Amino acid sequence: MKNKIYKISIAASLFVGLAITGVSCNNENIEDVKYLGAFPTDNFFRNEQECFFALVGTYDGVRKYAAGFENMVTFFNAGSDDFYAGGGSGTDGVGIQGISNFQINPNTMPASYWRDYYQGISRANVLIEKIPQADMSDAVKNRFTAEAKTLRALYYFDLLRTFGNIPLILKEIKATDDYYNIPQVAPSAVYAQIEQDLLAAIPNLPSTVSGTERGRLTQGAAKALLGKVYLYENKKTEAAAQFQAVNGTPGGTSQYGYKLVSNFADLWVTDNKFTTESIFEVMHTNQGSSDWGFWGQGKDEGNSICIMTAPRGYSKLKPDAPDLISGWAFNPVTENLFNFMQGDPRLNASIMNIKSLKQQGKADYSSAYMDAGYFLNKYLPTISEKTTLPGAWELNFRKNYILMRLADTYLMEAEALNGSGARAQALLDAVRARVGLASVPVSLQAIKDERRRELIGEGHRFFDLVRWGDAPSVLAFKGFVSGKNEVMPIPYTELTGTILKQNPKY
Repeated sequence: MKNKIYKISIAASLFVGLAITGVSCNNENIEDVKYLGAFPTDNFFRNEQECFFALVGTYDGVRKYAAGFENMVTFFNAGSDDFYAGGGSGTDGVGIQGISNFQINPNTMPASYWRDYYQGISRANVLIEKIPQADMSDAVKNRFTAEAKTLRALYYFDLLRTFGNIPLILKEIKATDDYYNIPQVAPSAVYAQIEQDLLAAIPNLPSTVSGTERGRLTQGAAKALLGKVYLYENKKTEAAAQFQAVNGTPGGTSQYGYKLVSNFADLWVTDNKFTTESIFEVMHTNQGSSDWGFWGQGKDEGNSICIMTAPRGYSKLKPDAPDLISGWAFNPVTENLFNFMQGDPRLNASIMNIKSLKQQGKADYSSAYMDAGYFLNKYLPTISEKTTLPGAWELNFRKNYILMRLADTYLMEAEALNGSGARAQALLDAVRARVGLASVPVSLQAIKDERRRELIGEGHRFFDLVRWGDAPSVLAFKGFVSGKNEVMPIPYTELTGTILKQNPKY
């Protein structure tokens, strides 16, 4: 009976039978399907409809990036040099505060960053196992399997980047299995499985999707993910090849129809969903009736970055001030980033200078924890976006989160080319030319600087710094410890009663 209560935690992460719930759903995207409660898998997955329901549930995990208080974007933004945790005080969200000052420990690391992805993996594992027996065409079986494998690869990639040392589980975990004694494996073994899944999936994914299928995975998305995986493994030749297939001619239209949008600011307009620059986009809706009772539990469908990053106590005093909603003031921008962005055309689309508005008497707000008056503008919610539909309006913002976009893959390809050569120069030039900036000589440092400017607040900066080996120096002012903080501590509840071992120095 020892540690029985704690064992419930890891078990809950591994069983698909807890629930299969639909992804963000409205008339713009993949159909909303809910299957509530536990069910025996032997009596499900019988036909295309049931397998599709399960596939929709497997997609649920991608909302981890922007849904709920414990979302990936605001958490890892806080761990970068560009943002602080913010919020109401230094105790407002112990997890996000902990990564911001690198005092995070196994007790304060939110368990959802482990559980939610393993639940997605569990759903993918079951679906992959059950699809062969279903009554549907081989073409549909192949596509569903490819989507499930790509999602499994994505979830493992984020677990690997977050925790480093993780178990590799590739089959359905049943109640009779010894799920407390599943060992961790070498990161190289997880990377090998991710590669295997993506290479198997790519030929069976569609080149493009449209209409109600928007938001489902494509060949381009899987190749972009594979290129990113290779880059993190330092397999630069392989990474560059995948990115080149996705990117095509720099500045032009790729074989998958990807093209940089002409106006950078248009990327952050709520109604501009699935632009030509979007490679894989996480859907959010105001029609999910998300409410406080289940917020952050996998069933809410709004984008939580919006309310979290909005300034506290905001009020518009003059007509030419923006119509912002007052929020919770997480992820305030550092003075260093604001100064770094001076003279860059992307500044205003990326950062809202509310301090200046206050000084001009145009608006007012209540200063929150660690804020210098600068806020992440890409997700700031406006009055017009405040829903009147059922549910808590704070939790039902419908702005999508773009997980992978073309400017990102351009810069990753240029990095994979070691920041040298004509193609790397053309890729860097295309990103800069889109915002009216002149060419600068390509180099790894130029690419690093461009990624910082282009991708502000999109959740990439912390992982970039770790990948480059720059985190110990760049994040020293926050207390980053080399050999420790490159990965997060495994949550205490996931260790107790298992054979899992904690990461070094935690």
